[in-house]
Amino acid sequence: MAQQHHFDLEKSLVSATADTLPTRANASATRSDHTTRRTFAIISHPDAGKTTLTEKLLLAGGAIEMAGAVRSKGNGRRAKSDWMDIEKNRGISVTSSVMTFEKHGITFNLLDTPGHSDFSEDTYRTLTAVDSAIMVIDAAKGIEAQTRKLFEICRLRDIPIVTFINKIDREGLDPFELLDEIEEQLALTVAPVVWPVGQGGLFKGCYDLAANDFLVAGSDKTVHFEGGLDDPGLAKVMHPDTYAGFRDAAELAAEGYADFDPVAYRQGHLTPVVFGSALQNFAVDRLMDLIAAHAPAPRPQPSDKGPIAPEGDKVSGFVFKVQANMDPKHRDRVAFVRFCSGHFKRGMKLDHVRSAKQLAVSNPIYFFAQERALTEEAFAGDVIGIPNHGTLRVGDTLTEGESFRFTGLPAFAPEVLRRVRLEDSMKLKQLRRGLEDLAEEGLVQVFRSSIGSDWIVGVVGPLQLDVLASRIAGEYKADVSFEPVPFNVARWIRCENEATLQAFVKDNVTHVARDRDERPVYLCRDEWDLRYIQDRNKDIVFDSTREIVGQ
Repeated sequence: MAQQHHFDLEKSLVSATADTLPTRANASATRSDHTTRRTFAIISHPDAGKTTLTEKLLLAGGAIEMAGAVRSKGNGRRAKSDWMDIEKNRGISVTSSVMTFEKHGITFNLLDTPGHSDFSEDTYRTLTAVDSAIMVIDAAKGIEAQTRKLFEICRLRDIPIVTFINKIDREGLDPFELLDEIEEQLALTVAPVVWPVGQGGLFKGCYDLAANDFLVAGSDKTVHFEGGLDDPGLAKVMHPDTYAGFRDAAELAAEGYADFDPVAYRQGHLTPVVFGSALQNFAVDRLMDLIAAHAPAPRPQPSDKGPIAPEGDKVSGFVFKVQANMDPKHRDRVAFVRFCSGHFKRGMKLDHVRSAKQLAVSNPIYFFAQERALTEEAFAGDVIGIPNHGTLRVGDTLTEGESFRFTGLPAFAPEVLRRVRLEDSMKLKQLRRGLEDLAEEGLVQVFRSSIGSDWIVGVVGPLQLDVLASRIAGEYKADVSFEPVPFNVARWIRCENEATLQAFVKDNVTHVARDRDERPVYLCRDEWDLRYIQDRNKDIVFDSTREIVGQ
């Protein structure tokens, strides 16, 4: 039964040396090796409570003293992970952020991702840098479209998932209905670990089936019951009606679903399920305990020379994100690097494989959302930032003298295409810089027409256009608008015979643009036109996705 499994951190975390460790990003004295790393992302549909949960995890980890709220107004605290002006104003996450903190001898690298589907490409690339994920589900809505998409990405990469069913303190679907939905729609075995005591207006707290702890609603009180569900003391702390209903449901959950199996979880076949409330900070600490005790340490990462093991002696890592203007005052560009092997030390010279040059990493930084601090070292699983001025790009590989490239970072064909209109022609230089920086960051894709000087931007959804205009105006002081183009479909084109490809480009010059890497892109009106041109050019390959690998 589920009650038999106890998450004993003292036993599971052999490396733990103290109950409370320094939690700021520059605290490196206690870091030991890659086995103490837990690098994970939080995925969900918009408004499921992902960013609120991020805040409460940081609070539970001792990384912040007071959790912010996504929708807080005026001078109230806002979410740490939402640091852009547009994120603060709209109450949404539009870019991935990284937060590093420590507790119980474990270094947590938490990657918060945008929930909105318009920013899915940033999320997909971020998922290449994690070893596990927390899937947040709204108890009132169940599994939603974006959650399903992100789950499939995790499945493709065999990323193990812990499920957090949020907002259990509000009216919602029956817990059994939610568990059955996960099993049926995601083909994933569920193992309930923390069960709700009541729901909505009758919510009384949560019960940890593994530890036999009752987390009492409306307080910080936790009551342990040695006898588990049969302990006579349990009935005394609950209303008789509440106790009877809870006991029946908890016993059915324990008997009707799988026991928690750490091996099956790490293989991606089973998900432990925690019911709770991020806003009320219920069961968030239990979620962190699960990640600390059972989430995998850094795993081997794919490369063109085979998997790279984290225990390898030589340092290696890849750039999965570039963020422009995290500090608008300094017009900075920071490359997010996930280390995959070795023991990195500040000042090391690493090979930049794409350029075949050495890069001295003198000012590596740990992130705490927008805040940052220098670090002296890093291990496999850690995510650090490397300030640069365009040297590092998404997909780049850094190694300690070895020649290989990490693989698996996706780029997707845009679904919305628009021509950029500059309101002030004197700001052309600022526009060019802004488009280049934000394309490098992955916010948009930028294409130059083969004829004329038009800039065409490609995005997943229209919200990205709002963000693009806002950021170009705020960060580059250039006002832009967007005009329709006679194209709705974009595909990268390639051919084994270069002469055939060049002939195709020449014959279709009005439909061919170049991306920022000078790759040819075919633009057409709709899928029917695409199928027509494909049928007439069998030697040409039209790609809707491509892999980002530093060339």
